[in-house]
Amino acid sequence: MAKRKLSKQQTERVQKRRQAGGDVPDSTLADHLLGPEQEGLVLSHYGKHADVEDANGTVVRCHLRANLGNIVAGDKVIWRAGGDGGVVTALFPRSSELHRPDAFGKLKLVAANVTQMVIVVAPEPQAHANLIDRYLVVAENLELEPLLLANKADLLTDDDPLAQLLADYRALGYATSAISARTGQGMAELRSLLAGKTSIFVGQSGVGKSSVIQSLLPHESIKVGELSEQELKGRHTTTHARLYHFPFGGDCIDSPGIREFGLWHLSAQQVEQGFREFRQHIQNCRFRDCSHNQEPGCALREAVENGTISAARFQSYRQILISLDSVEMRT
Repeated sequence: MAKRKLSKQQTERVQKRRQAGGDVPDSTLADHLLGPEQEGLVLSHYGKHADVEDANGTVVRCHLRANLGNIVAGDKVIWRAGGDGGVVTALFPRSSELHRPDAFGKLKLVAANVTQMVIVVAPEPQAHANLIDRYLVVAENLELEPLLLANKADLLTDDDPLAQLLADYRALGYATSAISARTGQGMAELRSLLAGKTSIFVGQSGVGKSSVIQSLLPHESIKVGELSEQELKGRHTTTHARLYHFPFGGDCIDSPGIREFGLWHLSAQQVEQGFREFRQHIQNCRFRDCSHNQEPGCALREAVENGTISAARFQSYRQILISLDSVEMRT
């Protein structure tokens, strides 16, 4: 490919914009001003820029080519150095994409190439099974390893509803762990569960996601918020998803706190498949397109009636389906 040459006027405009600290438009980023192509890892994304880590661990603030689409933490890219920064020129295929739908069903890409979803819960604010199930449905559909992590274990008592929730999910085959970012309880076990994986920490605001990551990365500056004393809902402390490297191996992505995790981008069949204990029964329904509502010969409802499947989990499934219908009506 022939290299573009800038006119004298264009060169002067580029230099002035760089001196002023402004963005350099794509049309002025000529190939002959850039270094050779190299691979990089996106640590965080800010509008038209991204922090990219090179093979030596150096982080460079890079401009994004306009034709790349969404770039997020965890993306693997091709970039070229130029001036005091760089330019991302290409994006590698992703092994996984995690989206966060808004109230209107519009998807926002949050992270890429994640292998494990760490669902953080706590005694305060109170954990809700339906919210946990929503995260699990996403993890199952993306084929991510889910880890249900109970923070603030120093506040957890045997009669706390969260203790029973953890037991219920363990019975379904999900990995669980109880820790305290404040006291250090259970942190050694958590490190072994995170090593060698790219994990994303999700959960309600106020459960201590950033506190957990801060305890794992004591030399990083992680924003940590205080739990609201009035509503016990917490405050959002993370504004941009960011990837961090653990010193014991593995990576994590700290995502913006969310109080509800919508699944409006998934079909009813995908939600159904997100409940792992349903799968062996669904194939035995009399009708192939059984909605598990009122059809005769529904093996799933029979499993609920005989106690093979938890009635609470089935009700959680129905609530998620209702939320899908409500968004369809609004949009």
